[in-house]
Amino acid sequence: MMRELFGYFSVDHEMFSVWTYPVSYIEFFGTVFGIAAVWLAAKSKILTWPVGLVNIALFFLIYYQVQLYSDMFLQVYFAAVALYGWFFWKDDQKKKKSVRKLSTSERLRLAGWIALCTAAGSYVISHLHLWFPDLFPVEAAFPFWDTLVAVASIFANTLLARRVIENWPIWIAVDLLCIVLYVSKGIYFVAFEFLIFTILAAYGWRQWEKESRDAIKMSV
Repeated sequence: MMRELFGYFSVDHEMFSVWTYPVSYIEFFGTVFGIAAVWLAAKSKILTWPVGLVNIALFFLIYYQVQLYSDMFLQVYFAAVALYGWFFWKDDQKKKKSVRKLSTSERLRLAGWIALCTAAGSYVISHLHLWFPDLFPVEAAFPFWDTLVAVASIFANTLLARRVIENWPIWIAVDLLCIVLYVSKGIYFVAFEFLIFTILAAYGWRQWEKESRDAIKMSV
């Protein structure tokens, strides 16, 4: 029974197919919960965080199975930030705080940290199969681009948890890069999810900008 249950978490366990592409159970439900979480974030709904935790757990398993190790490790961070964001948003709602924007200097520092962390992280990820062959028997796929996705996602998710508007343009760039990576790895349903994420991120950017403008008008 347990073996059969865990079998559902394999990317090879087909739920249905779209044309000739087999969609696994884990890919389908991970996608559904991921889309729901981003939609809720765009609407500034605190439910985004518990829904996102389900998506995080499922995608951790997916990324391990397709050797996108940076993305796999990223899910551990996402889980911690989801818990933080859950409580931070709850506190903001009590205090009726609005979203905010970064200053020019803060944006420049953010770009510098993303570049530095990507350079260091991609070196580590590209050597995991050499340092820990038992845990990572297959060499990491696209270590630089995968690490860039992971690093930019870390900063974007932190900004999201802090209700900073600049999280959305970063997410748009990350989502577009993910589409290319996941198509290259053959997980097309996940790539389709990130196409939807791109659209939702653009919507979220617009909504949060509107919320910011409305808050400024009310304070005048």
